[in-house]
Amino acid sequence: MTDLVVDAVLGDDATHAVAGLPGADRTETLVVALGRLRAAGASGMGAAFPVEGDPAGLGGPAAFNAEALEAGEAVVVAEAGLGLVPHRTGAAVTWTVHPAARRQLPDVGEADRGLRAALIESANALARLDVARWRPDVADELLNLRHRHPVTAPAGVPDRCVDLAARGLQAVAIVELALEDDGAALTAADITARADALRPLGRAGRRALVAASSPEVWPDGA
Repeated sequence: MTDLVVDAVLGDDATHAVAGLPGADRTETLVVALGRLRAAGASGMGAAFPVEGDPAGLGGPAAFNAEALEAGEAVVVAEAGLGLVPHRTGAAVTWTVHPAARRQLPDVGEADRGLRAALIESANALARLDVARWRPDVADELLNLRHRHPVTAPAGVPDRCVDLAARGLQAVAIVELALEDDGAALTAADITARADALRPLGRAGRRALVAASSPEVWPDGA
């Protein structure tokens, strides 16, 4: 199982290492780090996808939150009370370990309902703002929500969580696409209105990703 985790984390990167593990006096390889975390009581890891104003998946303390916010992502090992933040240098990634507090997470059902509601709310708001005129590609994405890129998940991840992760990624992608430029915005008020219409969808998408990627809130029997 460790080999599968390492392969999935590495992807196309050259190497991943972990710095600052309790009891380690040097930077460890990913394989050794996973062994140390397991010895510290870890049986799973959860994800965080924070952005400014929305620390999705984080529970503190401030130093960990700040570094995770700057990176835009982190991993939380709840049983060990640790958080890991990635720092990329070329094709190499070093994960820095911090103390991490317990976090308040939406369960999968709550995140699912929130995402569905946000999609409806944002789609209606964008329609009122004539999204088809200023970003027809965004309008197309909203009309084709059933056509999303498949997500490959490790063995043992509930199908419901895989589906939720795919929809969360889709929501975040729609927001990023819509905010790539100002499109046909004529005034600052137009730009603000569009950002306000998209903010709930981005938040719901990130919460969906956190819930789908955090075993501590997966449905019983997963």
